[in-house]
Amino acid sequence: MTKRPAIAILARVLRRTLPAGAALAGACLATAAAGADDAVLTLGKVRVEAAGRKGAIAASDVSTSVDILGADLLQDQHVDYSWELFKRAPGVQVTEFRMGTDAGRISLRGFNGEGRINAVKLLIDGVPSNDNAGGMPYLDAVFPLEIEAIEIVRGTNDARYGLNAIAGDVNVVTRQGRDDGVVSLGAGSFGTREIQLAKGFVQGPWSQDYFVAWRDSDGYRDHARAIRRVFSGKWFYTDPQGMWKAGLSGRYYRNDAQEPGYLQYADAVARPRSSPDYSRQDHSERQLAQTTLSAEGEAGSDWHWSAKAYVNRYRNDRVVKFTAAGVRQERYSDETHRGLLGTLTWRPAVDWAEELAVEAGVDAQWQDNVSRRFAIVDGERSAVLRDWAYSLDTRGAYVQAVVRAPGGLKIVPAYRIDRVYGDFTDVDGGARYPVYGYGTIRQPKISVSQALGADASVYANWGRTFQIGSGNGAYRTQAHQLSPSINDGWEAGLRLRPWRRADARVAYWEQRASGEVATVLGVDGSVGTGEVGNVGKTVRKGWDVQLNLQPGERWQAWLAYSRQTARIVAPDPSAPLTRGRQIENVPRWLASAGVDWQATPRLKLSAWGNGQGDYYIERSNTEGRYGGYVLANLGATWTLADTSELALQVRNATDRAYVYAWYDSGSEGYSPGDGRAFHVSWSRSF
Repeated sequence: MTKRPAIAILARVLRRTLPAGAALAGACLATAAAGADDAVLTLGKVRVEAAGRKGAIAASDVSTSVDILGADLLQDQHVDYSWELFKRAPGVQVTEFRMGTDAGRISLRGFNGEGRINAVKLLIDGVPSNDNAGGMPYLDAVFPLEIEAIEIVRGTNDARYGLNAIAGDVNVVTRQGRDDGVVSLGAGSFGTREIQLAKGFVQGPWSQDYFVAWRDSDGYRDHARAIRRVFSGKWFYTDPQGMWKAGLSGRYYRNDAQEPGYLQYADAVARPRSSPDYSRQDHSERQLAQTTLSAEGEAGSDWHWSAKAYVNRYRNDRVVKFTAAGVRQERYSDETHRGLLGTLTWRPAVDWAEELAVEAGVDAQWQDNVSRRFAIVDGERSAVLRDWAYSLDTRGAYVQAVVRAPGGLKIVPAYRIDRVYGDFTDVDGGARYPVYGYGTIRQPKISVSQALGADASVYANWGRTFQIGSGNGAYRTQAHQLSPSINDGWEAGLRLRPWRRADARVAYWEQRASGEVATVLGVDGSVGTGEVGNVGKTVRKGWDVQLNLQPGERWQAWLAYSRQTARIVAPDPSAPLTRGRQIENVPRWLASAGVDWQATPRLKLSAWGNGQGDYYIERSNTEGRYGGYVLANLGATWTLADTSELALQVRNATDRAYVYAWYDSGSEGYSPGDGRAFHVSWSRSF
């Protein structure tokens, strides 16, 4: 089968989408609103510092499914880890391990959060924050009270990022430039205690922002205590003429946690709060540090530049035994990632377009990683299972443009290239290997949107991303040559405002991988020491429906439903029975909904929930389906005075029993989700 050019695919999508979209939108046109040609949906209140179209090209300029969650939906949440906040986000799968420091992950577009393939680029204040495997440990270091907004970009046509951006990217924006403070004290079920404190100072051109938090919880299950603490600071100077800004930011986080261990299914159902005896020695410790120098500014009236230099440091030491018959292991990781990012944006005034923006960007990352595993007997190291030292360096560059033509047409073409360098040393075996010769990885992208009046638009996009192996999977440890897996994805959608206080979006998407690979986790240590296994050619597809409502000043509601499937269309020759089968741990549907009601000037009531379908736990689809649930949560907030509030939250209000399930190399395990939990908190602004 020959590959169809990107433009041909895009043209076919537009031909099929535009007529239907125009017919539907024609019956729904309402009052004029700004930004009718974008596909962004915003839920909650987002702090805006400046108006107008200045600075770098934003994700909202690219016609793809973008969701922004505001601070009012996030800062009042009291959760064990910040990945739980994404249960409020549309189209995001949340995977709950709840095992020590490795507690959970998020994923998008038919990819799962198992760790075999991590397909989401995570950024914190625009700084890349994935580990070598593409995981998201740095997300744990951001507590809810510090978050200003979360931006979620789904799809393959955001040119700003390369490595790890297989299915999209997520940017967590934290407090900055605030001349105020807030403190929150909380306590709840399972022995939970928490303190969060944020304070900002602004004195002329100087601003300082500080955040400190501590959370101690015994956990829902036995042997599941975790003590987390974080400190962050930002120090910035802004030119009095507003031409440039520069600053330093830093963050340190530590988590000391016990591991409750995985159960067999019967025990997970009958005794969900129990911990198996063989897990009594399991524990983990995680330390994270991020340091960033950043600057941005204007060069004349048409040019904007930005630059960042960062260092990320990640250490994780985990002692774990996954099954009764397995080997207790110590898994130690130590990673240092250094990086640079820079953009230059030109926004000239032209007669032939309502807006023109052209941007060029470059980025580079230097990774120095250590991964060691030891067999543990009677609390002591008895054998070396792994001793790796490896570097992975990447260089990327892109150029993209935004053209807003008269008549509501917007075109965003882009092109990105990436190159990968590095070497791998098996210290125990005394062997050294170069990175695969991936060459220049070319990623064309394009998106188009057409406004249909003031309150509706149709959009379509096509883009290419890539995947390489993680750990030793990116290096030529065998004679054969491995190319990157190329992911081609497209999307077509309709965004509209059916009435003044409503936003809606409907989208269909597909994504195909040319040669997907996945890390063999090898939970028992005797197999799978990190090797990459071939999955084959895969296809993911689905559709999303979203509706945000604000029927009155006192009401806010949202509803989102996603249908998805992930299948193997051409399997690895050694696994012919996986042809046409569903990829493991991908539920067929995801849903979230909620409502906030300001019942009185001092009382706000909330109800929200999320759910997902069952999933197969391995690729032959013969070991059963697990993991489905629908959870409901309730909340009430009383304003005691102008500056203080008392809040009560009930999570999993119906006490729904559910599990996370995995299967690997003949072994399986189940981790029960948390039961009903109450949390009360007091907060004060100052």
